[in-house]
Amino acid sequence: MNNLFGWSLAHITLLVLGVTTATVSPNIVSAQTTDPSVTPAPSSTPSPSAIPSPAATSNFSDVSSDYWATPFIQALAARNVISGFPDGSFKPNQAVTRAEFATMIQKAFNQNSVRQISSGGFTDVPANYWAASAIQEAYETGFMTGYPGNVFQPNLQIPKVQAIAALSSGLNLNSSGTASDVLNTYYTDASAIPDYAVNNVAAATQANIVVNYPDVKQLNPQVPLTRAEAAGLLYQALVRQGQAQPLASNVTAANYIVAGNTGSTQTGNDIVSIAASNNSFSTLTTLLRTAGLADTLQQPGPYTVFAPTDQAFAALPAGTVQQLQQPENRELLLKILRYHVVPGSLTASQLQAGELRTSEDESVNIKVDSANNQIAVNNARVIQPNVQASNGVIHVINEVLIPPNLNVSQQPGDNQTTPGGTGTTNIEAGRATRGGSSYIGVAGNIGLGGDSALSEGNIAVISKVGLTNYISVRPSAVFGDDTVVLVPVTFDFLPRSVNPTGEQRFPVSPFVGAGVAIETSNDADVGLLLTGGVDVPLGDRFTLNGTVNAAFLDQTDVGLLFGVGYNF
Repeated sequence: MNNLFGWSLAHITLLVLGVTTATVSPNIVSAQTTDPSVTPAPSSTPSPSAIPSPAATSNFSDVSSDYWATPFIQALAARNVISGFPDGSFKPNQAVTRAEFATMIQKAFNQNSVRQISSGGFTDVPANYWAASAIQEAYETGFMTGYPGNVFQPNLQIPKVQAIAALSSGLNLNSSGTASDVLNTYYTDASAIPDYAVNNVAAATQANIVVNYPDVKQLNPQVPLTRAEAAGLLYQALVRQGQAQPLASNVTAANYIVAGNTGSTQTGNDIVSIAASNNSFSTLTTLLRTAGLADTLQQPGPYTVFAPTDQAFAALPAGTVQQLQQPENRELLLKILRYHVVPGSLTASQLQAGELRTSEDESVNIKVDSANNQIAVNNARVIQPNVQASNGVIHVINEVLIPPNLNVSQQPGDNQTTPGGTGTTNIEAGRATRGGSSYIGVAGNIGLGGDSALSEGNIAVISKVGLTNYISVRPSAVFGDDTVVLVPVTFDFLPRSVNPTGEQRFPVSPFVGAGVAIETSNDADVGLLLTGGVDVPLGDRFTLNGTVNAAFLDQTDVGLLFGVGYNF
């Protein structure tokens, strides 16, 4: 019991946060690969110097800022999908082997297995081969297959068409219409595409995965894939999955994405026009126009804009964007938007660590990680730098920047006026708090000690009933031999963005509180209840919840609740 009393609420809440966020890591199922059935000619084993060094991931000596594939290479280097060589070079025109491409696939994607490799594996890939695990994973997740005779040919240079087919198959892409018609529309050398890859290449083309340089209509399907081309294909595949931002249409590399400019509605090259033409900035564009700042950012400038994506705005507390669009909050909206704008045009290479003054007359903190080719602005990460505009430059960021001079009553989500007209301190049962919607749902309880239902594995009913913007009551009941009713009042914190997987960020809303625990057995008891946990929104209708409860009854009963609530 003394050990249980020794638990701190902070430690318990951290435990819930870790377990809860682990349950929402994305997994994507892949399909089976189609690969050539012909036996290739043998190739020699590369020397150790041909294997890229994980340490060299940025500032490549042979990749200039105006090189056609620089945006692809820089973005994948930042993700550690590709790397350079010990001498600081990238060798963008060097051919890629099948083993190297399998390794890139392993680093780029997080797919589930769709098949199992035989117990002996491929006969030409010994267990101690440097890329053995990557080859096994590329096979089992459906991206790549071997050749007749149960060989993989790891040191064979991979033709471009084979790499495209692998990505198309592993991502389970399908084409619409007749494949041959698609290929003849986009490629002057469509007849050179082998039969086994026709459907795969058509599907990849329509998915905007194929990148052709220097002639966008020349596929050169049987030519060995270069490292620069591999970067382009892999980046576009990540865009297709929603794991990377599409290149802006005015970035030079975008000109080489086959079918990439179809449907573009951009009519100008200024900052606002570029943002308006990109589906990732619809919220930012709307807010700029609401605040009357769009006209300013279409002037000659120049300006540097740190542009949050739609996902970044979605990570703000529920209702924040709607609040900011209210006429009475226009000045607050202007403060926030001007905090994302810096006078002058500063490319990524010109950004230096330290304070940078914004148009809001408040500074942002720039952090430059040259070793990993990453730039951060306050706590936001630049996920796509150097989108050039006629009047400046845009750096895409993954979080909304909040000016430090906003007081508590001005913070987004904390305004005294909500879309429904309810004040921060006015009590309205069932309202949304700054932590998210009210809900009712079911959960499972994991007991950690004691003698009531809370201390055992049981089912439970959970709920959250918002009272004010900060305060909720969260009645729940854990059913068992000694059913326990829990009635805590909680303080709901603003959501914060977390990144447990290193890829996708999402908001979690912590809360802490206290109340009463009521044991309903024959020897009914009432005791103090301490509670803490997190809510994780699952779309508009559902909320994932993880809560730790410590009830001080006859004994100290501790339990972990994990459940899903239906928002109301």
